Amino acid sequence: MNTLQNRSLVLLLTLVTVAFIWILLPFYGAVFWAVILAILFAPLQRRLLARLSYRRNLTAFITLMICVLIAILPVIVISTLLVQEGATLYKNIESGQLDIAGFIAHFKDMLPSYFRHMIDRMGMGDLKGLQDKITKSAMQGSQFFATQAFSFGQGTFDILVSFAVMLYLLYFFLRDGAELARNIRAAIPLGEHQKRLLQLKFNRVVRATVKGNLLVAVTQGALGGLIFWFLDIPSVLLWTVLMAMLSLLPAVGAGIVWAPVAIYFLVTGATWQGMTLMLYGVFVIGLVDNVLRPLLVGKDTRMPDYLILISTLGGLAVFGLNGFVIGPLIAALFMASWDIYIDTKQRVQLP
Repeated sequence: MNTLQNRSLVLLLTLVTVAFIWILLPFYGAVFWAVILAILFAPLQRRLLARLSYRRNLTAFITLMICVLIAILPVIVISTLLVQEGATLYKNIESGQLDIAGFIAHFKDMLPSYFRHMIDRMGMGDLKGLQDKITKSAMQGSQFFATQAFSFGQGTFDILVSFAVMLYLLYFFLRDGAELARNIRAAIPLGEHQKRLLQLKFNRVVRATVKGNLLVAVTQGALGGLIFWFLDIPSVLLWTVLMAMLSLLPAVGAGIVWAPVAIYFLVTGATWQGMTLMLYGVFVIGLVDNVLRPLLVGKDTRMPDYLILISTLGGLAVFGLNGFVIGPLIAALFMASWDIYIDTKQRVQLP
């Protein structure tokens, strides 16, 4: 009878858990970022709690306001400016003010004859078709931002609801986070040492991935935007944000943006601009990735760079922008779970 009751209880727990996750799916982004921000700001919450005589409501409110000012408000402002600049870029391409096809033709004309013949042998000599494809791709990319700008009002209600849900949950996660963590740990059917190891790994990876990757991305994006502004390259904010986003990928990162621009400068005869951008990209922007990322991300996650790269790419492909946290987090928990299994197997000497 006890076995039947246990199985029934497990089945009931499984069903209600699946149902609960199902009803939360429309707001999974809001719930996810509320949890992430609560983990990131938990140390500040604990310090303020001690200073404010353990008044939990007041401390949670003050921490929430600090979180909004530091983490949320800048993202809203940058996103708004980015959408506006994307809309402007789309208009410039559509009106012909920005002649991408002319740039491509000029680029090919400046290539040495050997490379032009090689391009023709590879079947890429159809300049008109190549121009059309690149122009169409640029139009589609910039049109996305323009569409977001024009349709922002249509989705304002959904955005505001998700934002309100995130702030509401974040307040309670900050206030009651320690108690929630204890309840979750108590419910997990593992040994105390194993649960502590998983929790430490989870918190460490979240903090390292978000704080480390974001710091590297912001730094590389800002440095890239600075040199683009100095060289008078159009749509600086758009390229800055794009370099910051691509910087989330280890090894390649912002080089996907600045390297082709530097090559274009060199081929078209703008030698000092090309050399400046190339040297700056390698020794300034690249140095940030080579120095800061291992210190801020790899050191705390204790994962090799190749695993961080592939898990970040996979996370972005499956979960979108949220995947830059979810991907490495799943990879870290995967490694931690197998470490626990191997350690347990060695202890009990399983065959």
